[in-house]
Amino acid sequence: MSDRPSLSVRALTSREDFDEAVQLQQEIWGFEPLELIPVRLFAVATKIGGQAFGAYDGSEMVGFCLAFPGIKPGPTSYLHSQMLGVRKDYRNAGVGRILKLRQREDGMSRGIQLMEWTFDPLEIKNAYFNIERLGCIIRRYLKNVYGTTTSHLHGGLPTDRCVPEWWFSSARVQSILAGGKCERPVTEARIAVPAAIESLRKTDSAAARDIQATVTEQFQQHFGDGLAVVGFERSEDAGTYLLGRLS
Repeated sequence: MSDRPSLSVRALTSREDFDEAVQLQQEIWGFEPLELIPVRLFAVATKIGGQAFGAYDGSEMVGFCLAFPGIKPGPTSYLHSQMLGVRKDYRNAGVGRILKLRQREDGMSRGIQLMEWTFDPLEIKNAYFNIERLGCIIRRYLKNVYGTTTSHLHGGLPTDRCVPEWWFSSARVQSILAGGKCERPVTEARIAVPAAIESLRKTDSAAARDIQATVTEQFQQHFGDGLAVVGFERSEDAGTYLLGRLS
């Protein structure tokens, strides 16, 4: 792979496209076959208002994303991004960002203003990307959403997840995507995740579980008090969620 691959994104529409995405899904997460999202769900998503996009370096698929349409009480429709994966040797090449921007572009072209997904709050890089690079806010936390999976990336931990909200046309999102900074509420609480969690998943599962339990308790407490994640800071030792009150 070159340092700056020439990437393109296109909609996945054929059985061959879906097969390739499923194969890439297995490569990235290492799921057992029973836990893979199958071809038929890719096909259904594209027929009911969802999204399936692939990122390509030449003719090679190096990333993909899959989203389903959702409905909230009242007239609000949104997109739930179920999965976004990038091949290991392309993870610092901007693939995730171009896939998310394509999802946003497609959603806005259809009058949709919100996308949600779930991510592991222990994944510091993902947290920074979602909050500081895309402009998401977070005010919901879900415990053990998918159960304990066979993926090596999950390290045998319960699949506790944050739910980012990506409001496509908000001033926050527009400012961040344009390369600027946005004003955010006063920080009233912080939740720190040690950078060592990445290695602890592999070397000390008990310690990793203890960290996860502490993080879970803090999120539940602060969200229960009406706070939301509005920023994220990184240092050599930790990633820190910044929580404040949304107006």
